[in-house]
Amino acid sequence: MFGVGLPEIAVILLVAVLVFGPDKLPELARQAGQLMRRARQFADAARDELREELGPEYADLELRDLDPRTIVRKHIIEAMNEPDEPRPRRRGLRPLTEGEVPPYDVEAT
Repeated sequence: MFGVGLPEIAVILLVAVLVFGPDKLPELARQAGQLMRRARQFADAARDELREELGPEYADLELRDLDPRTIVRKHIIEAMNEPDEPRPRRRGLRPLTEGEVPPYDVEAT
């Protein structure tokens, strides 16, 4: 849940009790719940409208599929699962032998 663990939640609740007082806390919790419910309804409506506009081929579309991190992860995993193709050997190149120093161009550096 957003990288927040039990100790962080306890600290947040303690600060909320100290700042708002125990009398206002239930009302604030109710308002926060309503806000989350409205946000979820808004996101669901946006997803449904997007699905409707894109057509039936995107009926299984989820908004998290549009996250750039998800797209990159998906393509990286696909690339890692593909078998490696042997690289073509370039002419004139060979592996270095034991103790051989690679060529060094003084003018290039």
